[in-house]
Amino acid sequence: MENPFAEEPKPTSAWLWQVFTGIGLVILLGLHFIANHFVAKGGLRDFKEVVAYLRNPVILFLEVLFLLCVTTHALLGVRAILLDFGLSEPAERRLDQILKAVGILTVGYGLAVAWIVIR
Repeated sequence: MENPFAEEPKPTSAWLWQVFTGIGLVILLGLHFIANHFVAKGGLRDFKEVVAYLRNPVILFLEVLFLLCVTTHALLGVRAILLDFGLSEPAERRLDQILKAVGILTVGYGLAVAWIVIR
């Protein structure tokens, strides 16, 4: 039986996106912590303050960017782990389709919640 772990992995650009989103996460998470826990009075915002905070277009853009980075980084990590099992080409394509669908649903849900909150 052939060992799938002995095969040389195919080069992809997914690792570049993983690095890029990881750097984005460090920056955006730092901004998120500062704005929501160090600047906010008492270290936390109540619901009314969160709504007012998210109504600022710059803040909303940064929070949506944070959501995109978290989702992309997480799903690329899951993809990398599952590809280490040596999936076939059709299984890899199916995995990519499933993870894209999960990502779209996750970001869509986050945007819907943000829309409901700021309305």
